[in-house]
Amino acid sequence: QVQLVESGGGLVQPGGSLRLSCAASGFSLNYYTIAWFRQAPGKEREGVSCITSSDGSTTYTDSVKGRFTISRDNAKNTVYLQMNSLKPEDTAVYYCATSRFPILTTTPNLYDYWGQGTQVTVSS
Repeated sequence: QVQLVESGGGLVQPGGSLRLSCAASGFSLNYYTIAWFRQAPGKEREGVSCITSSDGSTTYTDSVKGRFTISRDNAKNTVYLQMNSLKPEDTAVYYCATSRFPILTTTPNLYDYWGQGTQVTVSS
């Protein structure tokens, strides 16, 4: 059964850090582009970051550049999102997703498999 499972979310104070994990089962992440998306209440889903399978190229939305880092561990079949210097506006449900297209993109329609999401809340 193909499955993506996110973990690592939680409640953190502004300025704090979290590391999200996206673990795959039933298939190998090695051949997929992986992206993190987020959706805050009342807002549209937003592409946060993406990493390709071929050369590990990455991209980030402007609001998280310099604070978030995406990485992948193919041996563990897992992708990570290290989030530092968190702000209240980072509060959202975070989803990981896979795309068979070997390009840097956060266009949701190009992503095939999605996880169930993990809640990140940044608040004092």
